[in-house]
Amino acid sequence: MKKGKIQQQEAYSAIQELNILNDLHIYNPVLCGTLPIGIDVKDSDLDIIMEVRKLDIFANELHTLYADKENFTLKRTTIRGRDVVKANFMFRNFEFELFGQAQPVHNQFAYLHMKIEYELLQRDPSLREKVIRLKKQGYKTEPAFCKLLGISGDPYEGLISYGVEEGIVQV
Repeated sequence: MKKGKIQQQEAYSAIQELNILNDLHIYNPVLCGTLPIGIDVKDSDLDIIMEVRKLDIFANELHTLYADKENFTLKRTTIRGRDVVKANFMFRNFEFELFGQAQPVHNQFAYLHMKIEYELLQRDPSLREKVIRLKKQGYKTEPAFCKLLGISGDPYEGLISYGVEEGIVQV
C-alpha cells in the first residue's frame, strides 16, 4: 500500500501515523478489506483485525489509545457465537474499525473473505469494475461478490463456502 494508488498511500500514512501496527503488535494486527486489494470506493473503511484472548484488557487499550479520535466508539458484542470488541473512529478522513476476537487472524472471516476476493480478482480481472460498480450502488463487498457469482443465502457464509469449494481457503 505504501506504493499503491493514492488512496492506498494515504491509508498507509494514516496507519503509520497512528502507530497501530506497533502499538497493538501483540495481537497480530492485519489490515483487511477492500483497500488492500484495490476494490475500495470513496468511503471505504480500514478494517484491522486482531487475535485477542483478553477482551477487557484489549478494550481498555483501545480506549486509552484512540478515545480522543473523532467519532470514537467502543463496543463489545457477539458475532457468530464469538465475543468480540470493536472500536471505530475517524482519522485523516478514514473510518477505522479495529476488531478483536479470540481467533487467529488468518482464520477470521474478514481475512478469509479478503483472500477469496483477491484470488477471484486474479482469476477474473473483469470482476473488479463490476464489484466497484455495485459498491457505488450501496452494496457491501461480500454481497456484491455473491450477486456476481450467483451465490444465494447469507453472503458472508456463502463466500466462505465458495472459497472452500474453489480450493482458495480451508476452514
